[in-house]
Amino acid sequence: MPPLPPVSDLTAHLGFRLRAVSNHVSHAFAGKLAGQGVTVAEWVMMRALYGRDAMAPSRLADEMGMTRGAITRLADRLIGKSLLVRAADREDGRAQTLALTPSGARLVPDLAALADRNDAEFFGCLTQAERNALERLLTRLAEHGRMSAMPIE
Repeated sequence: MPPLPPVSDLTAHLGFRLRAVSNHVSHAFAGKLAGQGVTVAEWVMMRALYGRDAMAPSRLADEMGMTRGAITRLADRLIGKSLLVRAADREDGRAQTLALTPSGARLVPDLAALADRNDAEFFGCLTQAERNALERLLTRLAEHGRMSAMPIE
C-alpha cells in the first residue's frame, strides 16, 4: 500500500471543537427540558411567543427561520400539550394565529431558568470578559455566514 498523505488532526479544526462543545451543551439542555415535558424546538417556539400578542404562523416561521410546515408541526405538538392555542385571527377570520396558553406562559420562566442554569454550568468557568469575547466572536461568525435561523436541534 502506498504511503498516505499527512492529514490534520481532528482536534486541529475549530469546527470540530465547536461542535464538541455545542453537542455537550445542547444535550444537557435537552435533558433538562425533557424533565419538563418539552423539546428544545418547542422551547424555542414558546420563548419566541412569550410576552407577545398572538401572531400568524407565517410570521413566526419567518422570525424563526423555519418553514411553515415545521411551525405547524411544532404548534400541533404544543397544542397537544395544552401549551399553545391556535385561533382565528380577530381581523381576518380566514387566517389563524398562535399564542401561548396561560399554562404555557407560566412555564416559560421556569424553562428560561433551566437555560440560564445550563449556561452557568458550561460557561461559568469563563470570566465575564471571556464570555463577552466568545459571544462577540460567535455573533460575528453567525453574521458572516448569514445564519439567521434559530437553532432548534
